[in-house]
Amino acid sequence: MIDLSGLLERTSRTFALSIPRLPEPTRRATTLAYLLFRIADTFEDAAAWPRAARIQALLDFDELLGDANLALHGVVPPVATVLAEAWTAAHPADHDGYAALVAATPEVLAALADLDVETRAAVIHHARRTAQGMRTFVERSDARGGLRLASLPELRSYCYVVAGIVGELLTDLFVLHSPEAARHEIERALRDNAVAFGEGLQLVNILKDATDDARDGRAYLPADTPRSEVLSLARHDLHRAVRYVSALQVAGAPRGYVEFTALPVILAFATLDVVAHEGPGAKLSRATVLEAVRALDERLDAGLPAVGAP
Repeated sequence: MIDLSGLLERTSRTFALSIPRLPEPTRRATTLAYLLFRIADTFEDAAAWPRAARIQALLDFDELLGDANLALHGVVPPVATVLAEAWTAAHPADHDGYAALVAATPEVLAALADLDVETRAAVIHHARRTAQGMRTFVERSDARGGLRLASLPELRSYCYVVAGIVGELLTDLFVLHSPEAARHEIERALRDNAVAFGEGLQLVNILKDATDDARDGRAYLPADTPRSEVLSLARHDLHRAVRYVSALQVAGAPRGYVEFTALPVILAFATLDVVAHEGPGAKLSRATVLEAVRALDERLDAGLPAVGAP
């Protein structure tokens, strides 16, 4: 049996801390969704691969997810093993965890059988949307795979593909699995802020990783857009993310939902402050992250809002 928790720990820092706080069945669904999104992201970011190989991998992955037997019954098409072996042999990533995840693609797909039909459909639907969107951006890259975004609307479109869709997926899962989140006014608040939630987290990552991305031929920050404008947009989005977390907390949704959504927002605000002062490459220390986790637990234990005023 595949060790989903082990793959999660090898491929994520923040989500490895936050996903285990979710109750079942949302925890398993979110873990699988994260791993599927990470596989697509690994193909998009495969800097050593030519553009055509990255496009084909994303297309093949999308078609795997679109297999009717997988969607209806969780039955993995035999070609998944052939593709995973070919992808692995081509070394899509230097990161050992990402490489191991790509090799385990058939097992990750097989684990979708454990989800109920509605949940599996939601996970597959949104994972396909992301793979398709990533493919369109790879197609716009130059012959060496370098990508330069020319405007703020293009940056926001990219953030939607890689993160806004994640916010929409999470909202679907919360509404499916929690009567509290499914209440009309709560669901509306969640859906109103879901895309901004994802966009804000992604903008922080882009600002933080700008130097590394440039080294790999990717320029997500448009040259004619002041960095201050992107910082301002990220902060605005994170405030909307606070509304998302607050809606869950006010509704009395499971505490794990609140913890899972609040922690990345808290860390994103802290990272944004560090990056604004120190520039790209600045990161939070492990001690700072652990302190944020402790403080969040204390706030929730005391009945306070999960995310205080930044």
